Amino acid sequence: MKTKFLLLTLYLIISGFIMAQHKNTVANSAEEVCPIKIGSEIPDVIIHALEGNEISIRKVIDGRKSIIIFYRGGWCPYCNLHLSELQSIEDDLLKLGYKLIALSMDKPEKLFRSLEKNHLKYELYSDSKANASEEFGVAFKVGDEYVNKLKGFNMDIEAESGERHHILPVPSVFLVDEKGVIKFEYVNPDYKERISGKLLLEVAKQY
Repeated sequence: MKTKFLLLTLYLIISGFIMAQHKNTVANSAEEVCPIKIGSEIPDVIIHALEGNEISIRKVIDGRKSIIIFYRGGWCPYCNLHLSELQSIEDDLLKLGYKLIALSMDKPEKLFRSLEKNHLKYELYSDSKANASEEFGVAFKVGDEYVNKLKGFNMDIEAESGERHHILPVPSVFLVDEKGVIKFEYVNPDYKERISGKLLLEVAKQY
């Protein structure tokens, strides 16, 4: 029990320090991102719907408890697996009063592919300009070497986003209340590690 308490305390101290440093900037690496703090209201940034029209993220949420997912793009196999897993808990989240939305760097027309491939019912939005990722503090820039490495696997982030900024979001989850206040977040620099649907559902039940 004492060990668990110490670990939890250490986690809170580290998390609090990192989040206290939040700035609306693009980090140089996934490890250097500074997410917006728990207890803060989400920024009212502009994103794009499937049809390409602009819409504010607050209008999307529309006063509902919501879970906002940031994922790299439909080209990322780890993202697709996570999107599919989240679909399996969407009905349970809806029963709890939550709206589930997911944002990526994909340009609007590329979102249809993810919807169809993963049989998703929840809403996907484009953050190809990186406005939301930057304001939420999860944006970072990848180097040309990494961009070219992805191309070797037929993953062209410039073609997918329609942009040359080479910005990606650290895969993240933000749980917000009806007022748009962040109650929980999961931000992991390791894109292979995602919060499980089961754990996210348990967290959602607490709020």
